[in-house]
Order: sequence, then C-alpha cells, then structure tokens
Amino acid sequence: MTLPPNVYDAEPIPAAAGEEIERLLNSGDLFRYTNEDSPVALLERDFAQALGAKYALAVASCSAALFLSLKALGLPRGARVLIPAFTFAAVPSSVVHADCTPVLVEVKDNYRIDLADFEAKLDGADAIMISHMRGHTSDMDTIMALAFAHDLPVIEDAAHSLGTQWNGRNIGTIGRIGCFSFQSYKLLNAGEGGILITDDADIIARAVIMSGAYEHNWKKHPVLHDRFARWQNKLPLYNTRMSNILAAIVRPQLAEIPRRVRDGRRNHDYVAARLNASPHLQVPAALDQELRAPDSIQFNLTGFTDVETQAFQIAAAARGVKVQVFGMSTDNARAFWNWQFLGEVPDLPQTRAMLSRACDARLPARLTISELDTIAAALTGAAEDVKEPELAYST
Repeated sequence: MTLPPNVYDAEPIPAAAGEEIERLLNSGDLFRYTNEDSPVALLERDFAQALGAKYALAVASCSAALFLSLKALGLPRGARVLIPAFTFAAVPSSVVHADCTPVLVEVKDNYRIDLADFEAKLDGADAIMISHMRGHTSDMDTIMALAFAHDLPVIEDAAHSLGTQWNGRNIGTIGRIGCFSFQSYKLLNAGEGGILITDDADIIARAVIMSGAYEHNWKKHPVLHDRFARWQNKLPLYNTRMSNILAAIVRPQLAEIPRRVRDGRRNHDYVAARLNASPHLQVPAALDQELRAPDSIQFNLTGFTDVETQAFQIAAAARGVKVQVFGMSTDNARAFWNWQFLGEVPDLPQTRAMLSRACDARLPARLTISELDTIAAALTGAAEDVKEPELAYST
C-alpha cells in the first residue's frame, strides 16, 4: 500500500533567511525602528512592489492587519461591517476588536458570497470586509460596483489568496485595503505575521501610527511625513508591530511566489479533475475572471446524509488522508454558529447547509504527481466506501 504524503510540513525556509537571522542575532537588532532600512521596512517595500500597491505595513498577524484596517478607516463605534458567513473566526473577531458589529452574509455552495443577500444587507452598512476564503474569490466586479454605489469602503481579507488574480489584478489591490497572512499554512511562511497594503496615503499614515510608531518612529517610514505628523498623538497605539526576525524569514520567500502559485494551481486542478470524475464529489469551478493560487482543495459531498458525511471522514482517514467537513467538525472555527462571542448567532440556512457538506483537504505546492494520485484515490475511494460499498469491496 502506498503511504499517503505528509501534507503538513512546510517548504524549507531559504538559506538567505538563516544568514540574515544570524546577523540579527549577533547584532541584537530585532526591533523594526532601530533604522530606516530594517528588514521589516525592506519587506514592506518589496511586498508593495510585488503586489503593485503604493504602501505596505507589516504587522504581527493578518488579524492585526484587519483590525488596523478598520481602525484606519475611522469607523464609529458600533459600525456595521458586512462579512461572509464562511470565513475564519479571526475575521469577525477583528471586527469586534475594532468596536464594530459584524453582519454576516449568506454564502452559496460554491463558497462565494450570495450577492442577493449581500445587496439586501447593504443599507445601514458602514464597511465591507470580503474574505476570499480558502482562495475562492467572490464576484468582485459586482461587489465593488455595489460598494461604490453605497459609498462603502472595501477591505479584502486575502489571507488565503496571495497570488490570485481577478481580471488580471492582484487580489488585495481591488478594495481600499488588502490584508495578507504569513502564518505557516499560507503561501509565505513565517509561523505568524501579516501585512496590509493600500494606495490611500491617509489610511497608511493612520495605520502606521496605530500599529505602534510612537513618538517620531514614523519618520523611519520613507514617505508621507506630513501625513504622519497630522496624526501624531491623536491616535491610540495598539503595538501590533512585526519584528525583524519575522521579516527576515518572509522576505527571501518573495522570489518563490510565482513558482509556488504555479505548482499550487497545477496540483489543485489535477486533483479537482480526479474528484469531479466521481459522482459523489464536486469541486466548484473558478469564476471566469478568477485565476486562483490555491494551496488546499475544497469539495462538496453530493447526496450524502449526516451519517454518511461522518462515515466519509472516517473512511478518508483510514486511507491516510485527513479531511475536515467545516460544519461537521466539533468547534470548527470556520462554522459561524460556533462564533458565540457574537452573542445571538444569525440564522443562515444556506451557509449552514453548505458547510455541512463542504470538505477541506491540504494540498501544498510541493507535492508530486504521484502523491496527488494517492490523495485523489483516497478521497474518491472513501466516497465509494460510503456510497458504493459493494463496488469498494469487490476488488
């Protein structure tokens, strides 16, 4: 029996990162504001250039970036922020942290926002935070048109979408602000960390101050000193800065983005074709405007009961591939009904039904075709174990 591949280990960190970290450790120069050309400042410069944005601010996590984005918009206490009901708990948490109110929008079985529900909830909203959850992009043309018509700022939670494009534009550059993650399971791996990008000078100035550029540390940012001075001592300091160590780990990986995107897309599409050949599994297609950069795969179980869904998870695990069904895993942080910190959880039957059959499996870019075949066979075989037991056990 072929052993299943290890899908949890990340790729090795480039040797250049180790050399830079050794230099930092020998000098003790770990704080981003000891000089203007710190590793954090260089990462911000290079990341903005890579995405085609004017400004970037590296921070402690993508959650911190989302929180700072909301604060930098100057939203009033209690502001209503539309978010997809299918996202990670950190997204509504960032809204609550910013003293705002999350308004959950239904999501369809292709993992994208239900535009009818979205439009119905725009009246009374103050901002929009779009999660490109697991790299699936909602219809950004329609979302941006509606946002413009209602004069609402859009924040893109692009934690899962670095390298994805929409009509040739990098995801994260379409809304007012884009936020990315450097957590270990993302395209760039620093263990933790995040970054926000924007073309708005006032937003970046406010975000820099609030991130923890106390006294005159904002002068170590290369531009916009007049904008920073305007906000000196007028904004709270949340101290969400990134350290030089994290930046030193991330920056050498920027050169790996095209290769990781290419291989991740190849792997996803290869396995998706295998799964879609099964009558029991369905991988939603990309939208026409979307060029994805996936490092995992999501698929729906078709015609499964709750009992059969649980049996599928067990059968896949027995074949060596761990699958989570978002709505069937205890305390899953991506199931909106587990966000009890919101108080009253809304009734969102469409999203609940989708999550109860939506499966998630890791598919890192480093896997070989042989390893992909093993994963695909395990998933299709597990479905046959449940839905076609006579066929599964007759060979």
